[in-house]
Amino acid sequence: MKGRFVVLSGAGISAESGIRTFRDSDGLWENYAIEEVATPEAWRKNPALVQRFYNERRKQVLESHPNDAHLFFARLEESYEVTIVTQNIDDLHERAGSSNVLHLHGNIRQSKSSGPQQEHNYYPIDGWELTMEDRCPNGYQLRPHVVWFGETVPNLEPAAAIVSEADILVVIGTSLNVYPAAGLIHYTSSSCRKFVIDPHANELVVNRSFTRIASTAVAGVQELASLLR
Repeated sequence: MKGRFVVLSGAGISAESGIRTFRDSDGLWENYAIEEVATPEAWRKNPALVQRFYNERRKQVLESHPNDAHLFFARLEESYEVTIVTQNIDDLHERAGSSNVLHLHGNIRQSKSSGPQQEHNYYPIDGWELTMEDRCPNGYQLRPHVVWFGETVPNLEPAAAIVSEADILVVIGTSLNVYPAAGLIHYTSSSCRKFVIDPHANELVVNRSFTRIASTAVAGVQELASLLR
């Protein structure tokens, strides 16, 4: 029986595909304050701005390609039962070939209804643009399928269950500063082998059971491969 291999990925893995990290050192995301584009209040205040911002992010995602780290985890399905739990809203894991991906913070390639009691109705977006005229079948405005600050993370509980059953956990490209997602590392069993890959891995607050690989995602998976042999 294949071992259960769980990957918790963050912005660092997609950065090497040219996708900007969610929050840069100046606290901005693509020169926008988070409060302007990533909260329910921003949507109510200026939905056209929020829609335009995510259209630009979606176009960037479509112009990007999976890198060797994404491809590495897709190939691991030959040897393990792999589940990707990602904080990223891009679909690079899927395009690399990973068949079991759980998005904690949504998927920018999809939209969802903004209507009451409609928040779990998701719709694919053809291309990169979602307009203010696009509606769900019930007539409500479509918005990006993204979990904004102040909203609940519906996939958190399923993710915790996945992590709790892992034989191997790899945390890659995340500083473990964004909660509640960062708390998922505490659901591992005592027998789980744990690795963290990040340029600042030696500074991250994780317990001694983690093997630290202080490297970028692409270089780090090469070292991980040697440790898994």
